[in-house]
Amino acid sequence: MSSRPRAVASLAAAMILVGSSVAVGRSMTAALPLSFASLARFVLASLALVPLVMIVEGRFPRVSRRTFYALLAQAACGSFAFTACLLSGLKLTGAASAGVTAAATPAVVTLLGAVCFKERPGRLALVGIGCVTAGLAVLGFASGGPVVGPAPLWGNALVLLAVCFEAVFLLLRRAVREPLSPLAAAMWVSLLGGLFFLIPGVWEALTLDFGHIPPRAVGEVVYYGLGVTAAAYMFWFYGVVRVDAATAGVACGVMPVAALACAALWCGESIGWREMAGCAGVLAGILCLAGGAGKK
Repeated sequence: MSSRPRAVASLAAAMILVGSSVAVGRSMTAALPLSFASLARFVLASLALVPLVMIVEGRFPRVSRRTFYALLAQAACGSFAFTACLLSGLKLTGAASAGVTAAATPAVVTLLGAVCFKERPGRLALVGIGCVTAGLAVLGFASGGPVVGPAPLWGNALVLLAVCFEAVFLLLRRAVREPLSPLAAAMWVSLLGGLFFLIPGVWEALTLDFGHIPPRAVGEVVYYGLGVTAAAYMFWFYGVVRVDAATAGVACGVMPVAALACAALWCGESIGWREMAGCAGVLAGILCLAGGAGKK
């Protein structure tokens, strides 16, 4: 597999993990306070990534002041703001509905890429965007089913705000010019993400009855820390610097598809033919970009 298809596959893997966090997060925050669960997630990710970086790279990776600020901005947008908005929104709306709302991610990423990086999508990128847009439009028509959650409108608005923060986070990695491995970047963002949740997370922990935490919630925190955080960050950081913003945006189309699938499997929400048709459109867009190999 050449560099571009490998990068697209890595981005898609990251978005599958992030998409699964919609359903897992809804279940997790029903049992645990938001800040405590988020702090535990980043602590677990850091405990896995710091020793791994030391083993693989032989040292703790130092960064320049400029790179540190860029990583801090990534943690503020993608670790803190995205997590806070997404998990708060999931308390108010259903996982499937949130997955449909997350369909805005490719459009926002591509728009930011055009504005910030002056990138004009090539013809194959436009075809891929078209396939993803068509698939996600079909998903949008599927949101008229039974209402799930106490305030779906406000919940979906928070999820949409989370999408905006996620788009900024996803593209900020491209602004880091200093050589930094995907593993080291994931480690830094995890450490800084935990720092943002440290005070509110510890505050919530002081009032938490640890003896009554259900085992399922513990497993969800572990998955959030090792899968959604550590593994997803590494996959994304590897791929995003090897493709243009339009390709990264289309790869984000996997996120709502994964969210819908996990909403059915993990939360028991119903998924119909429209969701399946939407998934087909998104996958067609990903395959189109993966086979394009940078052609215009």
